[in-house]
Amino acid sequence: MAPKRTKRKSSSPDPQGMFAGMTVFLIEDGVQSLRLQIWKQKLVQMGAKVETQLSEKVSHVFAISPDALFYHVDDDRLARFKGHVLLYQWLEESLAAGEKVSEDFYILKVDPEGFDIFDRSLKPKPANRNSSSYDEHSHCKRIKSSHEEIKQTNEEKKGDIETNSVSWASNTEPHSPSSLTSSPEISNTQDKDVGMQTSFQYSPPDLNKGITEIFGKLVNVYRALGDDRRSFSYYKAIAVVEKLPFKVESADQVKDLPGIGKSMQEHIQEIVTTGKLSKLDHFETDEKQVKTITLFGEVWGIGPATALKLYEKGHRTLDDLKNEDSLTNSQVIGLKYFDDIKTRIPRHEAQEMELVLQKVAEDIIPGMVVVCGGSYRRGKASCGDLDIVITHPDGKSHKGFLQNYVKRLKEMKLLREDLIFSTHSEEGTDSGVDTYFGLCTYPGQELRHRIDFKVYPRDIYAFGLIAWTGNDVLNRRLRLLAESKGYRLDDTGLFPATHGSGGKRGSRGTASLKLETEKEVFDFLGFPWLEPCERNL
Repeated sequence: MAPKRTKRKSSSPDPQGMFAGMTVFLIEDGVQSLRLQIWKQKLVQMGAKVETQLSEKVSHVFAISPDALFYHVDDDRLARFKGHVLLYQWLEESLAAGEKVSEDFYILKVDPEGFDIFDRSLKPKPANRNSSSYDEHSHCKRIKSSHEEIKQTNEEKKGDIETNSVSWASNTEPHSPSSLTSSPEISNTQDKDVGMQTSFQYSPPDLNKGITEIFGKLVNVYRALGDDRRSFSYYKAIAVVEKLPFKVESADQVKDLPGIGKSMQEHIQEIVTTGKLSKLDHFETDEKQVKTITLFGEVWGIGPATALKLYEKGHRTLDDLKNEDSLTNSQVIGLKYFDDIKTRIPRHEAQEMELVLQKVAEDIIPGMVVVCGGSYRRGKASCGDLDIVITHPDGKSHKGFLQNYVKRLKEMKLLREDLIFSTHSEEGTDSGVDTYFGLCTYPGQELRHRIDFKVYPRDIYAFGLIAWTGNDVLNRRLRLLAESKGYRLDDTGLFPATHGSGGKRGSRGTASLKLETEKEVFDFLGFPWLEPCERNL
């Protein structure tokens, strides 16, 4: 009952609240509508006034990035504005702390001419909101995936990447995140590179780790047990809870959110009340169901069925598996570097590695397009592995590229161990996609990280980019939407599907629809366009 009383009390504005005296203008670009709505409510409830226009009354402007700011506010108005221009992160941190935190680390400083001090080259040109120019300059870059855009981009970046990549042979200390984000050279290169996020990409903090970490363990539990449906339901709940701009203290606060049904609400209430979840405790005390099978299933290359077989052979620890003769070479490597692979990659390291990978590709074949997808492209602060999507705008130079690319990267000691290496059929009997999965190292380190390369023909590149950007929730929704329209969607195309009989799924056709860009795929399916950083569903 206490949480409900608190909720009723906070429903009306408090003139003496935390944000009393503030008049704010919120720039909405790049912010999900639910999060924006919650912020507005919190601001008003805690004494602030929210304006719909930038007027003389406004004391604080909030934006998710410099690009979003510059698109909505022209230079002259910025130069005249005497108030504070802050990142939304200040608002989140203040709500989490229960008091206004220092603004020093969240200021979007503007010089007298109206440009952000980080990098003048990032200022976008005026454009129609619906035009491609707006998308290219927004804080969350749209992939330049048309033939002309890719060609132009690679010509621009040819000289830039040379000066900005780190030396793979050096033993110098890695750049800190602050040095990267304040570097005009790197920022400028990012603004031009295909599929790059800007270094200002904002990823909100997870204020509810107590909930998301427990749900994450349940994702692994059900995945290890082969229960994809339950695993996916917790995965969806994590995606919702980790983006909340406040610390959850009662299930009532999340009962109307997507993906949070009655059982999830009960789990959340138990966690915020006790700090643990009896469901997970039950699993973790049942050795056969979870503790061992889940652990084995976390080794790269070991699936639920293999994990169960290993348990039935009497294995109980990872050390036990070291003497198991039935493991494949890939599984042995996954076991050897188990702890390394589970270590997440900081965003600034992924950023530098992408630049190096782009330079090496350009040296081998000019014009190659190399994009780091996955959680990095979606703007996350860290990523579990590197998903590299590659193509060439001429539609033919990608053939045979991967073999030379892998060889060069091994010579540089960037690639260390191979897991999977497969190439397309020369007879054209498959999709034409080349694949490499392996382990890599960051310069000056021996810590192994997972890295995947997927080389796509130009005509199906958009499908590969969507699939390898994710997230899983979005990919699943797009596949289901395609099926509802009589198509089959995967990373190699969108295919007409035959009607199955007896309730069975129909087979897919052999020829994909010709769609050049990610947006064309979204538009054809009738799904609202999402920038990469908006795909953390």
